[in-house]
Amino acid sequence: MLNGKSIAVVIPAYNEALLIHKTIQSIPAFVDIICVVDDASTDGTASSVAQLHDPRMHLVTHVENQGVGAAIITGYRTCDQLGADVIAVMAGDAQMDPDDLVNVVSPVVHDTADYCKGDRLSWKGVHRVMPSLRFFGNHILSILTRLTSGYPHIRDSQCGYTAISRQVLSRMNLTRIYTRYGFPNDILAHLYTVQGRVAQVTVRPIYAAEVSGISLYTAFVKVPLVLLRSLHYRLRNRPSRQDVTTSASAEQA
Repeated sequence: MLNGKSIAVVIPAYNEALLIHKTIQSIPAFVDIICVVDDASTDGTASSVAQLHDPRMHLVTHVENQGVGAAIITGYRTCDQLGADVIAVMAGDAQMDPDDLVNVVSPVVHDTADYCKGDRLSWKGVHRVMPSLRFFGNHILSILTRLTSGYPHIRDSQCGYTAISRQVLSRMNLTRIYTRYGFPNDILAHLYTVQGRVAQVTVRPIYAAEVSGISLYTAFVKVPLVLLRSLHYRLRNRPSRQDVTTSASAEQA
């Protein structure tokens, strides 16, 4: 726990048998719940996770592959049922520094934000660590996401290292969020429609043995289409001026 809040970590996993043990074993002791969602892996990821004996662990499996966003949503719902106050997301490929987790969850724990995103692009030395094509692509998609999400301050839209409050989850329609690559972009538009407060913290980018399953077509064709979908959803469901005024008054009370 942190500051009296129960902390959960969701790990969406698809064919992560190689690195899933390392990821789970690195999760800090202040985390109360670890939820691994195996998205119909074919490499024995679920069996590998089942061999670990961490009392914090909960394994959920999808019979059919549904996408990383769907795995995260399954994890959100599971952790909500288990009573977690703050739910973080870490990848199953050990690509996120566990030392950064306390900083990612802190804005949500201390109620200065409803959702916190990691920001790799502001990390000193990112040019030396992040492959050039990813660096360029992340910048382009981040610019587009700032335009479509309603959050002009977002610097690294593609970073999946996040934390969300149980309260804001209860106000969101999770069934409408895009469930594959593009989920980090689409969820921002959904947060905007419920007046979610979004913070960001610098996190260390890690690239080692993981293998990216993201094609250029997905990054530069599919995700821009998701962004158009996000913009449409946000504009159709944006809060009314009365809702914004009421929310602001409640926060000041």
